[in-house]
Amino acid sequence: MSNPQEETLKKIDKLKTENTKTKNKSFKSDAIRRFKQSPTGIIGLIIIALFLFIAVFGPYITPHDPFDQDISKSHDPPSLEHPMGNDFLGRDVFSRVIYGSRISVFVGVTVILIRMLIGIPIGLISGYYGGIVESILMRIVDAVIAFPGIILALAIMAARGQGLENVILALSVTGWTTFARLVRSEVLSLREREYIQAARGVGFHDIKVMVRHILPNCMASIIVYSTMTIAVVIIAEASLSFLGLGAGAEQVTWGIQMSMEREYLRYAWWGVTFPGLAIATIVLGFNLLGDALRDVLDPRLKE
Repeated sequence: MSNPQEETLKKIDKLKTENTKTKNKSFKSDAIRRFKQSPTGIIGLIIIALFLFIAVFGPYITPHDPFDQDISKSHDPPSLEHPMGNDFLGRDVFSRVIYGSRISVFVGVTVILIRMLIGIPIGLISGYYGGIVESILMRIVDAVIAFPGIILALAIMAARGQGLENVILALSVTGWTTFARLVRSEVLSLREREYIQAARGVGFHDIKVMVRHILPNCMASIIVYSTMTIAVVIIAEASLSFLGLGAGAEQVTWGIQMSMEREYLRYAWWGVTFPGLAIATIVLGFNLLGDALRDVLDPRLKE
């Protein structure tokens, strides 16, 4: 015979699951409708989709090899053959801008995922348990925040040297704290809700309560913040590369292109302008998409 308490737990879990599915379906359809009514969100999504396409299929759509050098074409202005001109070594700027998108998108997405993997569990645990656990974890967060992010990233790059993996490490170490604080604040407002108290009261394990009942209700804030933070990561990667502390001169990144061409800006403006426009455009796209997602996913803005 089955245990009456187990039967009760199963019934509560089933009712909760059915209720959640109904609410999620309604919220999803409403969110899609609201997003379609946001022109800025659509523009941002198109920009991001375009850059993702370029990043994935870059090697197949570049008209020239981004590494081919032809000194005779050094700093040739934009033309039909080279729409964005050539750099000081005669390399096609358009092809290098396309290749540069691969590094920027890869670094941006990877860094955000690592930050989430570190920050979200810390925020969940500290907000859920409170007390001494919260105090210890939050003091660790405060200690990391005490160091300016870009300064800490520069120190890590100076110590470890150039390299794509070092860039990812440096930018991941400096940004996970905001995810921890964001999730913690959400958990503090959710853990006293009736359905959370009911789940704890009938014997659900703490991990199940946090992962299945609390975390899904934090995802809206996490998604919005992640989308907007990718733009910040892309700028940070370009800044490190511009300062000579990025992925390395053998890589094709927007920051390196701007760094190499800055001395020739007066008479070969295209070497710096087009990589800079690429950075500005992808950052604008993520910001527009993030603003739209915030309006769509934040129930407090819903009329």
